[in-house]
Amino acid sequence: MSNLKAVLVPSTTPTTTIYLAKSLRRIIYISAVGLGIAFVILPLVALLLAALSGIDSALLNSQTILTATMLSVITTLISTLLMLALGIPLALWMSKSTKLWHKLIQSILTLPIVMPPAVAGLALLLTFGRQGLIGQYTSQLGINIPFTTTAVIMAQVFVAMPFFLRSAVAGFQGVGLEYGDAARIDGAAEWQVSRYVTIPMSLPSLSAGLVLAWARALGEFGATILFAGSLEGRTQTLPLLVYNIFERDLRAAAWVGIILIALALSALLISQWLASANTRD
Repeated sequence: MSNLKAVLVPSTTPTTTIYLAKSLRRIIYISAVGLGIAFVILPLVALLLAALSGIDSALLNSQTILTATMLSVITTLISTLLMLALGIPLALWMSKSTKLWHKLIQSILTLPIVMPPAVAGLALLLTFGRQGLIGQYTSQLGINIPFTTTAVIMAQVFVAMPFFLRSAVAGFQGVGLEYGDAARIDGAAEWQVSRYVTIPMSLPSLSAGLVLAWARALGEFGATILFAGSLEGRTQTLPLLVYNIFERDLRAAAWVGIILIALALSALLISQWLASANTRD
């Protein structure tokens, strides 16, 4: 019997250890996933519950909320069009440049992604303010940009365009070189290669990047409040309204937050759908 135990113990102990290790890993994994989901979902649930319990507050502030919503939609649409017009030429250049100083400029162009929004607003104010680097000259012509709707759009473009640039550059670089070479052999000029080959083949990446950039512009707060202020009907977008209305009516602020989340979630779903379409292609 003792010999039998000596034979069995070494064979069963490793199996038990492996089983316990797998169980422990599974518990840690499930716990991490559960905590991660709860950490994101619970605040959203709390926000929704606060909004549902404050319908009367939302109705009392409906005009202010509607004004801020319209201003956010209009300014982000304009900023998106500007990002498209400026971003495509920049992204084409960035996707083809290989020199070291070109790479440095690329890094600077995408710096707002990691730049604190308040610093971005301060930089814009020091540039276009009345005593700013450029603003001191435009103000003499009667052109005052800070604390206007134009300032809102400029702040949105400044902080959001790098998101579009990164996606557009990745899309352009993903187009096979052989397609452009074939077009050049057929006599196409460089601009025709970009117009009829590179850009059409990169449309899913361009669309996804543009949607994400729009969502980032929609949620912009720090740069906007420093550079444009929070003037109702003029510069007070939805994120600024959340901040301003929070102290006097928490439930109304929750409703504004729900509107922002709904718009942002729609943009995220569209972006993911476009990205998956690009992968399938």
